Amino acid sequence: MVLPLSFFERLPKTDLHVHLDGSLRLSTILELAEQHSIELPATTRDGLARAIHCGENTGSLVKYLEAFDITLRVMQDEEALHRIAYELAEDAAAEGVRYMEVRYSPILHTRKGLRLTTVVEAVLAGLQDAQVDHGIASSVIICGIRNISPESSLEMAQLAVAYKNRGVVAYDLAGAENDHPAKHHLEAFQLVRANNINVTIHAGEAYGPESIHQAIHVCGAHRIGHGCRLREDGDLLHYVNDHRIPLEVCPSSNVQTGAVRDFASHPLKLYYDLGLRVTINTDNRLITDTTVSRELWLCHTQLGFSLEDIKRMLLNGIKAAFLPFHVKQEMVRRFNKQLAMFHEDGTIDGEATPTETAADVQADDASPS
Repeated sequence: MVLPLSFFERLPKTDLHVHLDGSLRLSTILELAEQHSIELPATTRDGLARAIHCGENTGSLVKYLEAFDITLRVMQDEEALHRIAYELAEDAAAEGVRYMEVRYSPILHTRKGLRLTTVVEAVLAGLQDAQVDHGIASSVIICGIRNISPESSLEMAQLAVAYKNRGVVAYDLAGAENDHPAKHHLEAFQLVRANNINVTIHAGEAYGPESIHQAIHVCGAHRIGHGCRLREDGDLLHYVNDHRIPLEVCPSSNVQTGAVRDFASHPLKLYYDLGLRVTINTDNRLITDTTVSRELWLCHTQLGFSLEDIKRMLLNGIKAAFLPFHVKQEMVRRFNKQLAMFHEDGTIDGEATPTETAADVQADDASPS
């Protein structure tokens, strides 16, 4: 039985790979641009969607990344950053996301003189306000950018250290992968690892398995962003599997950037069948024009994943999260309980109420009882 998108929207889920600057609402971009007299390539929703190639196959990661020049124009003041972070969490909560790790590079939001600390605190405040209003727990991953400089990456790593235990849970390296190897940013990775901070790295998206090898063995990545090219190196693939290194898979985005030819040829099903810890994520909700629910539905309709397969990948999302182990254990238990209410024939036992979030679990642990 083919299950409808609405069914997947009711499942509890995570999103571990979502970029703040790629996940704005079109209406918000237009409103902020008008408010601050910012020039955009279009002044209507449809025109703006075309300008950022919303949901289109761009053919390359570099072409795909051009859309960020537009979104970043309206992300240069504290109020806008707070609003955009809040709305991202609000939109995710509306489709059943209970835990999200939002990544971005603060250095990209300083064009008008914002202090880096102000940038970080504005985003954290927006996510925290959304948690209060919508019950979605969120953490932040701070990114260095491959194609800027190793010095800027080190500065971003220092920010991650400063905000550890204050909402920042990991450090990432993003940006144009080809010709910008992760090893050039080694000092940043050494700093965050010395401070026991989690590491995830974009690798194997626009470059081969050598990039994944370097991310893991040189830079110490605990998770891999995308990893499409991992199938080209069987020995490395089994190493990733044996060591339970999670893959942050973003299927539709991978088609858009040309990392895979089309959805049907995505290696996700191969990885899953081999036992790799794959998670399903959006990458950029606006630019890719997607949701976690839609990605799961496409896995079901295009790649043949059963509901039981989907449930296992949803649990992988919790197991791979950069959360304390005891919190993940309790979240797995609670997710399992709710997922048991969903059945292959499309029926749902009773009314599926929102799953308790990571924040709920941590609050329970802190209670006297």
